[in-house]
Amino acid sequence: MAYKLLALDMDGTLLTSQKTVSAPTRDALERLAAAGTPIAYCSGRCFRELLDYPAQLPFVRYGVLASGAVVYDFNAQRTLDLHPLDAQVVEQTMAIADAEEHMTHVMSAAVSVVRPADIRRMDSFGMGVYQGMFEQICEKPDDLVQWVRMHPGEVVKLNFYHRDPAARDRNRERLAASGLPLTLANAEQTSVECSPLGVSKARGLQTLAEYLGCTLADVVAVGDSDNDLAALEAVGMPVAMGNATPAIKHVARLTVLDNDHDGIVDVVEQLFG
Repeated sequence: MAYKLLALDMDGTLLTSQKTVSAPTRDALERLAAAGTPIAYCSGRCFRELLDYPAQLPFVRYGVLASGAVVYDFNAQRTLDLHPLDAQVVEQTMAIADAEEHMTHVMSAAVSVVRPADIRRMDSFGMGVYQGMFEQICEKPDDLVQWVRMHPGEVVKLNFYHRDPAARDRNRERLAASGLPLTLANAEQTSVECSPLGVSKARGLQTLAEYLGCTLADVVAVGDSDNDLAALEAVGMPVAMGNATPAIKHVARLTVLDNDHDGIVDVVEQLFG
């Protein structure tokens, strides 16, 4: 089958453990784009968190960002879809998460927002590899609730990073039991992502596929973490990285090498060669 779109998760998939794009991966993707296949980021990141990559990967035209809350055409500079969280729901969700010690990461379509005290202790929450990036790109108010109130209707996702997976699981149970209109997904080592109800990477890919005149059956999606699960379950060719969670490998039709050994090159060669 001739697939019509390649959708790539970033962290743990496109990016190495050092948050770089290897030369072989970049070259393989450039050849694919030159041959006419569109490529999209399919990531939990927002625009600000992509700053290091457009210059390296100018041929990646599309973004399914913030875990599906934002769909964007970089070339046309056009937002194709946007789903913010209700401002009151944001505050209620943050209040529930306070039951466990955690780091809160507020995300709009454009920016990431984290308390400066939390950035200094990111390693405590399994996020040390991102500390340099967060120091560079984040807005850093001391009061996140005040920031949310000053930006009503702008928050598209909340991430809560915990000291260990058990604390994350307890908070996820509280959030699930709250009745708030949220989509919950585990990510990173200790994070739970909170998106608007019904929003996921799968929904974002559906929007992008329709924009490109194809269907989800025409899409190859590659991921490693449980927040990629909905996307992989929805597309025609789900691919797991070698470093993927068991749940991701279970739904994948193909498992390739891990993100530190150019698994994306495997994807291009085996499915688009």
